[in-house]
Amino acid sequence: MLFFRSGPNSPRRRSKEKAIITTILIIYAIYFLFFAKSSPRQEAASLHDEVVRGGPNRDSRSGQATPSPVARSSTKEMVVASVTSDDVSWMYDYFPDWNKNIYVVNDKNAPLTVSKNKGRESMVYLTYIIDNYDHLPDNVLFIHPQRYQWHNDDPYYDGVPMLQHFQLPYLQKQGYVNLRCVWVLGCPGEIHPLSDDHRENIHAGEYFETGFKELFPGVAVPKEVGVSCCAQFGVTRWKIRERPKSDYVRFRKWLADTDLPDDLSGRIMEYSWHMIFGQDPVHCPSAEECYCKVFGLCDLSCPNDSECQGRYVLPPFASLPKGWPYIGWNGQPQDPTTGLPKS
Repeated sequence: MLFFRSGPNSPRRRSKEKAIITTILIIYAIYFLFFAKSSPRQEAASLHDEVVRGGPNRDSRSGQATPSPVARSSTKEMVVASVTSDDVSWMYDYFPDWNKNIYVVNDKNAPLTVSKNKGRESMVYLTYIIDNYDHLPDNVLFIHPQRYQWHNDDPYYDGVPMLQHFQLPYLQKQGYVNLRCVWVLGCPGEIHPLSDDHRENIHAGEYFETGFKELFPGVAVPKEVGVSCCAQFGVTRWKIRERPKSDYVRFRKWLADTDLPDDLSGRIMEYSWHMIFGQDPVHCPSAEECYCKVFGLCDLSCPNDSECQGRYVLPPFASLPKGWPYIGWNGQPQDPTTGLPKS
């Protein structure tokens, strides 16, 4: 038993009790300020608020996205659909500050792979989104594995300068950006779902109407679909989360179950990504606007909406010559540091 020299209501005892209570309150305040995590309800409310506002950089007064002052510190990842023969070392050499997710679709023992190799890069992209939906980085680039490929919007089809020039603050504003600006192949209208008939085996036009209805049930089939090819793009976390995870699960199930072969199912997805991420069926910003805003190349000469001089020429073959970029199309030596390649 404790004995006090004074009575139970003495000033000394009351002061001591107040000191104890104050100390306890300070300890609780410190704990909740520094250690307590957000409740699931708070986290859900935060996610809902992020999606409704359209992203962390949206101005609440104007409703328009504004550049992020902390773009350099935001989390960013690359998602790559590769096969065992692809050399992806260039990504580690030139972009050490990007976290890489290298999926190897033909190796079931790879650290990252897919359950079914179908639909070209789309199976990888959807698998990444589904598996990481609850802990996505701020920014994601979905790209192909080869450094030199004709899909890259660069005079030498080089992925390094393309990604080095990429404007991350613009992605954070828009939520989705295509990594190709030139219109050749895809724009202004590549597919006409309601009128296309058979053209060639890899053209998805005649199959697109059915595919669209299955991917977007209840949505009116557009008369025209256009986006510059070829399924390389950037997306933010908030843009991905504008759709529930169940949508991406449904897209992947369609891809796995459809009777369409790999090239056609992949082509339908290629011309659906921009719509999945909230763009109009025809998404073809002018080449001049695209090069300036997406890549920071704002002093180009652009004779029309579809191209800018010296930026891109559709190659004569899908495969680049062995030794490219130092060996040209006709076997001649060329120097990528001086001038443009000979067409």
